[in-house]
Amino acid sequence: MVEPDDQQVEVLRAVCDTFVPSVEHVPDPYGFWARSATDMGVDSGILQALAGLPDEDAVGLLALIDAIHAQGFLEASQASREQVLRTMTLSSTQAAAGLNALKALTLAGFYAGVDPETGQNPNWQVFGYPGPSGAPAERPNRLPTVDPSSAGDLESDVVVIGSGAGGGVIAGELAKQGLSVVVLEAGGQYDERDFNGSELWAYQNLYWRGGPNPTADGNISLMAGRCLGGGTVVNWTNSLRTPPWVREEWAGEYGLKDVADDFDRHLDAVWSRLSVNDRCSELNIAQQKMQAGAQALGWQFEHTNRNADASLFDPATAGHMGFGDRSGSKQSTTATYLRDAVEAGARLVVRCRVERVVTEDGRAAGVEGTVTDPQTGSATPVKVRAGTVVVAGGALESPSILLRSGLGGAAVGRYLRLHPCTATLGLYDEDTQAWWGAPHAGVIEEFGPLNDGYGFLIEGAQYTTAVASNSVPWVTGEQHKATMADFSHGASFIGLVRDQGHGTVTIDDSGNSVVRYSLSDPRDQASTHRAIDAQVRCHAAAGAARVAVLANTFPLWHRGEDDLDAFVAKAQRIPLRVGAMSLFSAHQMGTCRMGKDPETSVADPYGQLHDTPGVWIGDGSAFPTPSGVNPMITIMALAHRTAEHIAQEG
Repeated sequence: MVEPDDQQVEVLRAVCDTFVPSVEHVPDPYGFWARSATDMGVDSGILQALAGLPDEDAVGLLALIDAIHAQGFLEASQASREQVLRTMTLSSTQAAAGLNALKALTLAGFYAGVDPETGQNPNWQVFGYPGPSGAPAERPNRLPTVDPSSAGDLESDVVVIGSGAGGGVIAGELAKQGLSVVVLEAGGQYDERDFNGSELWAYQNLYWRGGPNPTADGNISLMAGRCLGGGTVVNWTNSLRTPPWVREEWAGEYGLKDVADDFDRHLDAVWSRLSVNDRCSELNIAQQKMQAGAQALGWQFEHTNRNADASLFDPATAGHMGFGDRSGSKQSTTATYLRDAVEAGARLVVRCRVERVVTEDGRAAGVEGTVTDPQTGSATPVKVRAGTVVVAGGALESPSILLRSGLGGAAVGRYLRLHPCTATLGLYDEDTQAWWGAPHAGVIEEFGPLNDGYGFLIEGAQYTTAVASNSVPWVTGEQHKATMADFSHGASFIGLVRDQGHGTVTIDDSGNSVVRYSLSDPRDQASTHRAIDAQVRCHAAAGAARVAVLANTFPLWHRGEDDLDAFVAKAQRIPLRVGAMSLFSAHQMGTCRMGKDPETSVADPYGQLHDTPGVWIGDGSAFPTPSGVNPMITIMALAHRTAEHIAQEG
């Protein structure tokens, strides 16, 4: 393990306090302005993270610290230190990545780190944020899992890789039909007894690669679930049906012919099992602003349906559901399809990385993987023999499994769609209490049908302090604090674009996913610019005093001072790439897509690989093109359809 010396620790502390300095400010009733990053112990947390890095990465980060010190950093003023960091960010992509990581950890620790005894952060007082509330719900017993160290090799009719929206449905449906099923999940199992409403705990335990993670080119920040239940455990329960123009496109261009006129029964089956309803979508003040802006502009605004148990739903705790739902209301696959599967005899294995799909005589024969004990780090090989393999690890991991296995053909990992999102922050004259209620209880659908169905939606976002502080551009330490001090008056809107361009997922020398995506398709750029325009005008129509676009220059419109058209035009000139516009994605699709042509698709129109009988795709990676709406319901309905065909093949 590489350890920093005393000088490197001193420089690291100075870097943290440059990102979040102590600032003289009157008044300062909660000590927010005076408090620095190291006052919160952020440096200790970063040193702990450094100790867990591979030696190569740790050496690189310490070399960056040494380079910062060589600029006279310790003797410099706050303004000079800020300039050093800005200059070094521009010096190389490696320096930029390292400094961005240090900034992200610093801001997350300062704004989201909690006292382990109280679960509180002193900075939340300035936001009027009470922090997580509510006791964990009483739930049925934790789903039983198999210990591979004592079970030995496993045999089943079907092995399902992944337990989220797709894998969970297929496991449940096939197990109910009498097939023996084994489910392999890369993450751990957590439920209401574990969830504590902590953003940082959730990222570490429930999310892919520890939470918001940039693409390899740095252009887009990705978020995806990685736990038993996958994305259904951490998503916001937005239940939107597949738009008709998407279904028609998939049927006409990609061969999924029945999706045009026989897909409703799959949607309905999922809708019923998840208890989707419209009774758990109370609007908080931020969402009321969206509704008011839409109404003022004559746009279509709809309350969202959500997969929630209305008898357990509590809007006071719903705002934290992206960190695990403590109320037990969320109808994730762990509460529905996986429970169905276990009751029908399915076996679950958690913390299992599938290395490859095994074939014999050109068809599926099982999988090989490794289960890692989180306490000891010990690894246990796992083998499952099965004549049917369902790959449902999500669009970021399913292609990696196929690439490590040498299966799927030339299209594996291509056609990554992300629903790339821009974000805006409206600042209003009142406390919006955006932490209350479901994160996304309403949606503006006005622009979805544009461009032959390649338009965009305007949605809300979950209240967070770590992601929010990292989404607010850092220009100077004082500027960033000033923006965060107004956070209680903020309402965040996102513009979610149905993208026509695409990225890729490949693997590195260790077989790990490498994700790249450039928002460079002119059609997607035009849609994104239109989405920025709509978000800004919605805030303005709702009465916002100021509107900011989340980009590195943090353009800000002031009511009564700035021309709105000129502001929109300025925001639209910001490049849609790393170092300029902030871009986000929580929806990953298309990397193992279905289709008629083996050159441009991985699986046939029902989900079975073109080149390997018995191997099926069962998640959002199977989408021929993006869904254009939050994809959970579409993933589940397609998986329900695929399970039906797997059963027929068997």
